[in-house]
Amino acid sequence: MPETISGFTVAVTDGEIDDLHRRLAATRWPDQIPDTGWDYGCDLEWLQDLAAYWADGFDWRSQEDRLNSLDHFTTLIDGQNIHFIHQRSPHPEALPLLISHGWPGSVVEFLDIIGPLTDPTAHGGDAADAFHVIAPSLPGYAWSGPTTDRGWGVDRTARAFAVLPDRLGYDAYGVQGGDWGSMISRQIAQVDPGHVVGCHVNMMTGGPAGADDDFDDITPLEQQHMDRGRWYMAEDNGYFRIQETRPQTLGTGLNDSPAGLLSWIGEKFHGWTDHDGDPLTAVDRDQLLTNVSVYWFTGTINSSTRMYFETMGAPVAGLGATGDVPLGVSTFPKELFIARRRWVEAAHNLTFWADHETGGHFAAMEQPAVLVDDIRTFFRNLR
Repeated sequence: MPETISGFTVAVTDGEIDDLHRRLAATRWPDQIPDTGWDYGCDLEWLQDLAAYWADGFDWRSQEDRLNSLDHFTTLIDGQNIHFIHQRSPHPEALPLLISHGWPGSVVEFLDIIGPLTDPTAHGGDAADAFHVIAPSLPGYAWSGPTTDRGWGVDRTARAFAVLPDRLGYDAYGVQGGDWGSMISRQIAQVDPGHVVGCHVNMMTGGPAGADDDFDDITPLEQQHMDRGRWYMAEDNGYFRIQETRPQTLGTGLNDSPAGLLSWIGEKFHGWTDHDGDPLTAVDRDQLLTNVSVYWFTGTINSSTRMYFETMGAPVAGLGATGDVPLGVSTFPKELFIARRRWVEAAHNLTFWADHETGGHFAAMEQPAVLVDDIRTFFRNLR
């Protein structure tokens, strides 16, 4: 039956692991000008050290077991196999919460927040703040991939994800996300407003509202956010242009070389996290490699990048407008895009805003406790 939900287990063969190790050992490394660090892109010494650990120290089996400690499922929606974690809370009155990741992330981003969200009393919280967590892999990503037809951009993904709570038997639910997940969450609120009780995001795109005071009274923090966005557009979005225009060309190299894949993703963790010079001080090394390994073992780096091509190539009018659905925003200093609060207030039903002094684009990995607290606070009056 098309609406069947099937249990799923993450399973990688010994042969696939051996193949990864062989490919890493056979890497033909590029040169690098001495003492240039990250100036030209991913630092070679950093990359070689991490690749060596991936080959000889990283324990995929322990990470596989950690993933399988959660409840995984698959179902067919709009012709596409969709993988998702559905972790029910032990507290029966919990609110369903659909959380969406982005690129170059995966459900691995959520490993440190699912426990506190589903079982707050086991993590120093209140049972009244419990959630039933639904965490799907985006179409084309991990075990929801690859996609086999055109059109899987933000809007189609949001419409597919809106089916999940209903299929699981939930009438009302919240949504949360960062990166593409922030856009998907906002779009779910737009296409399913009768069931979405609130939308929380940790990346907020948006422009001036067209008011006379759009640029008045800019605070130092708002200026920092604007400067960050300008830096991104001027120096850091080359990957975006490639992935929105020629993803298939890029995919050949990244799908064939684990070192190339690690470089492509690792450089984003350097640019987008709040660290002291080494992104591994912001995110756990094993969690980063688990995330990259998921792309590698599922062979979905190519289909994952099509999200850019599909979304940017066929713009949807009003994408991400949340209407009357309550919106909550958490900001972190190394996030790529945070619109001014007054711009967001003019276009959305903003009911929660929290600024934080540390953290970056991968908030669920970098600042899991802070993000969990914000999610609990935002939804507290929406249950």
